[in-house]
Amino acid sequence: MKKETTMKYVIVRTYSAGVFAGTLVKRAGKEVTLKDARRIWYWEGAASLSQLAVDGTSAPLKCKFPVAVKNVVLTEAIEIIDTTQKAQKSIDSVPVWEQ
Repeated sequence: MKKETTMKYVIVRTYSAGVFAGTLVKRAGKEVTLKDARRIWYWEGAASLSQLAVDGTSAPLKCKFPVAVKNVVLTEAIEIIDTTQKAQKSIDSVPVWEQ
């Protein structure tokens, strides 16, 4: 099993835990560790995760991204998408959604 260690900002789609954006700390098979990760609970302003990873969101006030967690281990990653700096800045600009 190949183990990848890097520090790039990514969007990760998992099998059952949803979608997260954060800094990729470690990947080993389907297990991914992110730091400063936000769950992408709901988004508008991008047609897909691919567009979100390239352009970010054009509707940050309509998105629902909860508070970032310091560290998360995702055990069933099925898609890891590198983001652009533009997209990272856009994702970071989304206000923390809370109830």
